[in-house]
Amino acid sequence: MHFAFDVIGTVAFAISGVMVAMDKKLDLFGVFIIAFVTAVGGGTLRDVLIGNTPVLWMQDHIYIYIITVTVILSILLRSKIKYVRTSIFLFDSIGIGFYTLLGITKGLSVGLSPVMCIALGTMTACFGGVIRDILCNEIPVIFRKEIYATACISGGISFFLIRELPIDILYAEIFTILIIIGIRLWAVKYHISLPNIYRSFNTME
Repeated sequence: MHFAFDVIGTVAFAISGVMVAMDKKLDLFGVFIIAFVTAVGGGTLRDVLIGNTPVLWMQDHIYIYIITVTVILSILLRSKIKYVRTSIFLFDSIGIGFYTLLGITKGLSVGLSPVMCIALGTMTACFGGVIRDILCNEIPVIFRKEIYATACISGGISFFLIRELPIDILYAEIFTILIIIGIRLWAVKYHISLPNIYRSFNTME
């Protein structure tokens, strides 16, 4: 089941990367690179931090094939993808939901504490988007006012609370993913964000 989660997260982030790259009018190689780093950047950092090397996408070439196919289909179907999306954040939201859970479970598998697992899950979910935005000359979403890492952290806390309930661990994992995606979509829909420090200090003056 975790492999299925990984595939869904990889596809979602690859699509997100493709859309950002096409918005920036990059060439085909540029689109592939942005999609690739968006999809595997967080997982690469995760694997390096826990000492799982070579990193997963180097061990299993299926991820490169998945990203390649996703890039090709996203380019061919770009008009349909743009029609069904309300914004790039939709695919980002799906990606961070699945990748946060995967990071947490990876942390548990190597015996990390819940706090470190949540941190690992947040980095897994966010780091690919950070690289994508930096390469595309944008301030990373995680550093702006939007609810992004906060959704990952909230979902991670929820996971450790839910798994204490007498339910199958798979349901706890699914609920965690839905909570993260739900928080992200809810925050964007209702324009909920963290306080802007610059504005807060100006107000106090």
